[in-house]
Amino acid sequence: MLGENHSLVHEFPEMKDKIAELVQSDSGFAEAMKTYDQLDKEIRKLELKDSPIDDGSMHQLKHDRSVLKDVLHARITGL
Repeated sequence: MLGENHSLVHEFPEMKDKIAELVQSDSGFAEAMKTYDQLDKEIRKLELKDSPIDDGSMHQLKHDRSVLKDVLHARITGL
C-alpha cells in the first residue's frame, strides 16, 4: 500500500517500550532510528506524490530502509 507508515513502533508495537529505552540509552541506536525514520518519511512522501523518481532509485531507498530495519530489529531483540 502506498504511503504506509513503517515506523519501528508501528512495525513492532509489542516492542515499543524496548525501542523507547534504546533511544534513551544508546546513542548509536537513536541515530540509526533517526536515519530509518527519515528514509521512511522520504519514501512515503515520494509514494504519495506518485514516485517522481525512477524505479531503480525508489527500489534502492526501500532496500536501504529494509536493511536498516533488520539492523534495528536485531538490536531491539538482542540478536
